[in-house]
Amino acid sequence: MSPESGEYTYERVRDLTDTILDDSEFARRVIQQAASPQVLDYLVDDQEIDIHHDGEQGLGDVRQAILQSNHASFKLKQKVATRGDYTTELDILVPDSVRKTALGAIEAGKPVVLYGPTGTGKTTFAKQLALKTCVGYTLDTASPSWTSQDIVGRVAPDYSQNSISYRKELGCVSKAVVRSREYGEKYAVIIDELTRADISQIFGQLYTAIENPHQTIFRTEDQTIELEDNVNIICTMNMSDRTVNQLDNAITRRFAMIKVSDYEEEQLEKLFSRWTTDHLSESTVNTEEIKELFRQDYRRLNHGDGSENSGVMQFGPMHYRDVAIFLGSTTVNGGVYEDDPGRAVGEAFRTYILPRLLNSATYTQVDDLVTHYSELDDDFEMFDLLPATELAKSEQQTQQQRMGMDN
Repeated sequence: MSPESGEYTYERVRDLTDTILDDSEFARRVIQQAASPQVLDYLVDDQEIDIHHDGEQGLGDVRQAILQSNHASFKLKQKVATRGDYTTELDILVPDSVRKTALGAIEAGKPVVLYGPTGTGKTTFAKQLALKTCVGYTLDTASPSWTSQDIVGRVAPDYSQNSISYRKELGCVSKAVVRSREYGEKYAVIIDELTRADISQIFGQLYTAIENPHQTIFRTEDQTIELEDNVNIICTMNMSDRTVNQLDNAITRRFAMIKVSDYEEEQLEKLFSRWTTDHLSESTVNTEEIKELFRQDYRRLNHGDGSENSGVMQFGPMHYRDVAIFLGSTTVNGGVYEDDPGRAVGEAFRTYILPRLLNSATYTQVDDLVTHYSELDDDFEMFDLLPATELAKSEQQTQQQRMGMDN
């Protein structure tokens, strides 16, 4: 028999803990009828009721009930909304000026675009920025097929009942509006890799809403959607996709454009040390040498070697984490490169570094990459960077052939 209804005090909930843990529907009712914040703090902090019923992550029914409760504090709601999100455990590593400018723009009510070269941690910082200002966020990655409906919403056919009916589907911004209303807190939407889509096409209605916040952008069966102050919009884009100067004036006028680029030496050292400690503790790779390779590769790519040579191209440090993970998996006892860690380094660079550089390199930069990795291969005798150099040379030959055909 279910326990009697009515408000659930802290003492009563403690007595009913086993039943609450056994029955998710009853757990939801207890959350909805909790008598005080102490009840929810006990259920979440002490019993981890949301993990017990909804799993390690995701917004299941129990988490939704907590997020919609008037007795849940902002801190508790954010804890529930970010279960399983490793971002909450990371330091903010972007330059302090970037952090302050981004926070200032958000506080001033401006949507934000974080732009810069690949691998500078824009997406991670976007999540951190969202969690500095909001109870939670959704993340959507733009694509060339996107239209304005992916932003505000659409009417979609439903074939589930052996007949055609229609339902309203929220776009990513509209979804954030609804969640901020349901949770009674600020909520963020992150649009990643924005320039993969046609910005002018997808943002048409959003531009109007930014200029006229009370204008309805979408209607569901039971409510109208307007762009509200409780919704923060954060976008990311790679400089390789499109330079800021080439963007439509409509977005640069309405969004705060914030560049995320160079990392200071201290920040780089913290990153490289963390990754080698986390992933290479049992590896046959020399960790001090691999950190020095990371340093030299990053420095020469971005700034040159300190002589007449300037940098090859802008490139962020986050890609070296993938290299560390690969080496940690392949050069341990029993790994495929256990006896040949030097070759493993070259294969890791060929797989995780060169393709990302070549993806946005100009013809001249491809030539510079061939020279750059040939020199690194000479300087680091412990590692075999030939696989990376060969990939750069292959792209160089392809471009030369293409130019020859054009002639």
